[in-house]
Amino acid sequence: QVQLVESGGGLVQPGGSLRLSCAFSRSIFSIYTGAWYRQAPDKQRELVASITRSSSTYYADSVKGRFTISRDNFKNTVYLQMNSLKPEDTAIYYCNAVNEIRSGVTHWGQGTRVTVSS
Repeated sequence: QVQLVESGGGLVQPGGSLRLSCAFSRSIFSIYTGAWYRQAPDKQRELVASITRSSSTYYADSVKGRFTISRDNFKNTVYLQMNSLKPEDTAIYYCNAVNEIRSGVTHWGQGTRVTVSS
C-alpha cells in the first residue's frame, strides 16, 4: 500500500515562508511525477506545481517566482518551498504522485492546511 504523508503546513503571516514536505512510502518514488495541488474554501482543487522524474517543473501562474518544487529521490520526498506568501495562498495543500511507467497509477496524500493571515 503506497502512502503519501505531508507535513509543514501551518499559520504564517503575509510575506512569510513555509516548506511543505511529502514523504512517499515506497522506494520507487523515482519513477513518479510529484505534484502539489491546493483547494481553497468553495473553490476547485488546482495544480500548483509539479516535477517529473527528470526534474522538469511546472508552476501555476499564480505562484511563479514565489514557490519552488523540488525532489529528493534518495529520501523519497518532494518539497514545496513557498515564499512571499499571500492570503490567497490559504488552502489545503495535497501531495500527488503519478507513475510515469504505469498509466493510471496515481496516489494522493491526506492534505496539510496552510493559512496566511495577519
